[in-house]
Order: sequence, then structure tokens, then C-alpha cells
Amino acid sequence: MNRKLIFEKSIKGRKGYALPECDVPAQAIEDIIPKEYIRIEEPELPEVGEVDTVRHFTLLSGLNYGVDNGLYPLGSCTMKYNPKINEDVSRLDGFTGVHPDLPDSAVQGCLELLYKMDLFLSEITGMERISLQPAAGAHGELAGLMMMKAFHQYHGEGHRNKIIVPDSAHGTNPASAAMVGYEVIEVKTDSRGNVDLSELKKMMSGGIAGIMLTNPSTLGLFEENICEITDIIHKAGGLVYYDGANLNAIMGITRPGDMGFDIVHLNLHKTFSTPHGGGGPGSGPVGVKKDLVPFLPVPLIQYKDGQYIRDYDRPLSIGRVRSYFGNFSVIVKAYAYILTMGAEGLRHASETAVLNANYLMHKLKKNYELPYDRTCMHEFVLSGRHQKDIGITVLDIAKRMMDYGIHPPTVYFPLKVKEAMMFEPTETESLETIDEAAEILMRIAAEAEENPELLKEAPHRTPVARLDEVRAVREPVLKWHAKNKEK
Repeated sequence: MNRKLIFEKSIKGRKGYALPECDVPAQAIEDIIPKEYIRIEEPELPEVGEVDTVRHFTLLSGLNYGVDNGLYPLGSCTMKYNPKINEDVSRLDGFTGVHPDLPDSAVQGCLELLYKMDLFLSEITGMERISLQPAAGAHGELAGLMMMKAFHQYHGEGHRNKIIVPDSAHGTNPASAAMVGYEVIEVKTDSRGNVDLSELKKMMSGGIAGIMLTNPSTLGLFEENICEITDIIHKAGGLVYYDGANLNAIMGITRPGDMGFDIVHLNLHKTFSTPHGGGGPGSGPVGVKKDLVPFLPVPLIQYKDGQYIRDYDRPLSIGRVRSYFGNFSVIVKAYAYILTMGAEGLRHASETAVLNANYLMHKLKKNYELPYDRTCMHEFVLSGRHQKDIGITVLDIAKRMMDYGIHPPTVYFPLKVKEAMMFEPTETESLETIDEAAEILMRIAAEAEENPELLKEAPHRTPVARLDEVRAVREPVLKWHAKNKEK
């Protein structure tokens, strides 16, 4: 399909709108608006008729791929189906028709939902209290690390300035730690995919503020020595931070708090089925054990004398990290999901996610290298090193998957594994869908051997062929401009 036919619709003189005549006298405009801010020339906007505009965006909406279209096994992102009842609940007038500046007495229903969501998530994670303010996972990391720093400073240990991060961690972990002013120290992974305990023990010193861990890790593996790890850090005076990106594997089965974690962030837009992608909206609640509760962001919702109130009287708080209460509608959707599932449903979701991942992993490990051949959790990492030896990259495999109508997995991450492909089928996919995906990936492995050029030139059936990714990064075209029309 020709790119120009899709994107360049502007023809001089065409108009798709009709505005009323301006009824404000020109002199009044000049009196109100400073002269330097008054536009003299017409803005350079696309000149497109209404019917062409409608067809253009309708066409684009059909080209977009999401979890409602098909399998979306994007490892570490938990792109599972989003129940539509959650959307309906979030659109109720009682939630959309209120303003957060109303007094507590006028928004008791909203405050009750926030308070109960705090209790639900605290129970699920084994924390004492939860703040729902952070707008996404990395934002939750930032807030959690700020509380860790405030905690150490309050106890006269502000000299603790080092955070340990595994070499398989999410990239946001070291980035968030650096933003808070911590020095990041990397700990290696051992041959079984666990944190290397001998190396970890050598790192212990009075300067350790804490460690950031994802469990299961980004390798899709449960840390076999997790309690020993948390014990080592605690004995050194540090705190243990839980990156909740992979909670979908253990939700309702075990709790980070019971493993020894002191701070937890969650991704409501992953584990609790609220839509995400395209930059948001997300939600990254952050929870803490009892000793860290005083440092939580303000306000904290409390239940006192039969009323839900916003508590600002918290002198040790790190302050507000987001306007009002974060992305409220996302919290409502996650609340509806928890009520729908119940405790047994949440556990069953985790068990099914783990079952699906192990099933797909065992089907594919004959065609692709499996770096860590042990039971995985909700996701697993394969390597395309064998295919690379015959000239086919993981990117080629991912592009070829698009021809078969499947969204590619996460590729080249985690960096620990060369030519990595991280698959997360999630619990919402049926056996038939997973079997079909396995057959397609086996077929692609055969194509790599028999007809490598087919993969190198993929995708063949998408509206846009393979892009020049280096140029796309260096010279991105982010908006329409008249000068783009001639390109």
C-alpha cells in the first residue's frame, strides 16, 4: 500500500469544517491580546474535506494492532485482554462527573474506592499501605526510591548511596535509581538465571541503600534464593525494592512482602488488565511495609469517624508525586477487575499464565535455543543464536511473524541473552491460539533454513515495509507539516 495514499490527503482549497463568523470586534481583540501574540498569516494546516478525513482515520484505526486483534506476546509487558465491563464501570457518571477539588463530603464514593483499592493491593502484595498516585511503573519506582532515601536520611544514614541492580533488570531500574541520586552497582546472574549470591555478598558495605529486584525476573524465572537475598540486604542495613512488572505470575499465590520486600510498585496497566500502550494511561501504585508508611506521598486516604478523608498531616512524607490521585479512571478499571475476579480468580489467572508460558516454551525449545532450561513463570526467553549463525537475526524473525498476523515478542531484551526473544502469552489466550502461534514459529524456523531471503525481506503483507530504523530514530517525522508534502 502506497504511503502517500494513506498519509498525504491535503489538497489546496479543500475544507472540512465551517466556523461561525467572529463576533468579537478586531479592536477588542487587539486590546485584550498583545500584538506579538496575534497571528497574521493563516496556520499551515492540512486542507482536507470532511469525508476524506473520516475515511483517513477510519483506515488508520483498522491498521492498528492491539490485544483485541490477536495474540500479543510482548514479554514483560503483560498485554492481556481487557474486560469491557471495566471500561463501562469507569465511565459511570459518579466517577466521570466529579471534580477532585470537591470537599471530602461530596466525593465519599470516590474516596471509598481509593481506600479499598489501597487495602486490596496491600493484601495482594503483603504491604502495610499503598499510594495510588504514581502514573506508571517507572514513576512508582521513582516514588519508592525517594521513600527509601528519605527513610535512610531520617535514620541518620544518608551516606547510603548505592543501589544494587541485577544485569537482567528492566532498564527503568538503573534509570530511576540514578534520577534519585544513587550510584548503581550491577550484580551478575548465575548459570541458573538467579542473582549470583557469592557476588552479592562481596558487595555488602555500609554504603548500600538497597537492591531492586523483579521476581520473577526478566528472564521469566523465579529467584530460587529470594529469602536469602533479602536477608543479606537487610543484615547490611539496606532495603529491598520489588519491581512489580511481573506480578502476573505470582498474584494470589505468594506475596512480595512475605519474601522480605520492603517497597513494592505495581503496574495496574499490566497485571490488573487495564489497557496500556501508546504512551498511556498507566498507573504504578507504590506500597510499603509499616516502617516506611510515614514517608508515603500525600494525601493518604484514611477512614475516620465513619468518613473517608484525605490526610495531609504527614510531616515525613516525600510530598505529592502526581496531581490529585493519579490516573483515577485506570484505578477504577483495576478495582472492577479485582472485584470481578476475587481472590480465587486472581490466583487462577496467575496459574494459567504460568501454564500457558511453559506449554509454549516446551513447544518451541526444539526450534530455538532455550538459555535457561527450567520451569519458567509467566514468560520465557528464547535465543535466536542458531538462526544468527545462518544469517537470520531475531529482528528478521519478528518481522516475519507480522506476515502471519501475530504481534512479535520483545526482542533483544533482556540484554543478558544474545539474540533474545521474550514471549509472554498471558492467561487470556486459549489453547488453540497458543498452538497456532507455536506452529507459525516452527514454520518460521524452517523458513530460516530453507528460504532465508523470505525473512530478510519481511514483512511482506503490512501497509508499510521494513523501515530504516536508524533513520527513523535520527530523523523522526512526528507531525504533519506543509514541507512534508513534497517528500
